[in-house]
Amino acid sequence: MNVLAFNGSPRRNGNTSLLLAELLRGVRDSGGDAQELVAQDLNLKYCTGCLRCNMLRRCALRGDDWPALSQQIHQADALVFASPVYFHHLTAPLKKIIDRFRSFINVQMTPESIRHTPWLPWNKRFVLILSMGSSDSADAMPVVDLFKFMTGILGAANTLQVLLGTRLAASGQVARSAGELAALYGKLGLPAHLAEEDSRHNRNLLQSCYDTGKALMAASGDDRQRV
Repeated sequence: MNVLAFNGSPRRNGNTSLLLAELLRGVRDSGGDAQELVAQDLNLKYCTGCLRCNMLRRCALRGDDWPALSQQIHQADALVFASPVYFHHLTAPLKKIIDRFRSFINVQMTPESIRHTPWLPWNKRFVLILSMGSSDSADAMPVVDLFKFMTGILGAANTLQVLLGTRLAASGQVARSAGELAALYGKLGLPAHLAEEDSRHNRNLLQSCYDTGKALMAASGDDRQRV
């Protein structure tokens, strides 16, 4: 299993990075190959909506990391996208990557809507890791809806798993103890009695990320047996 992960967080020790690290640890502990790319460190231009990819079958922009990165994306068995939720959506560096996915698809206008046809067949496992300060998971739905749409138009064989952390307002909070959370909640104006439950929830979330990494490897073994 070849796993390519995009970290959209600007914080190396933030909640998003900690959750992603656990997933990648699960992959590596199971013998998989996992690579993490920090979105803001990539040399990528913004999609200009020129539509020339409909004719060229590739992005028309040149002079950045996209040609090599697009090959890595095609070669990966699983793609992981990790991001804090900023104003109900992805961080800007990660959204820049998603916009360049347009070059993977032929887009045809019809009288009713738009028809999307991938240039190559896709059969990948997508994992979306989100962390946010809100206590309501519904506030992440714009991101989740985008990924449901994107994975769907890239191919019916794709799968999507979402791992979501809520009430994560401070950097590294997901790894803090109940006592540390209680002290933090006092500063944030949150009820201290939530700390114990949130600490347990955060531990479970970190474990779920690790287990997801291991499950990606188990799924790759099942795929090989079916071939």
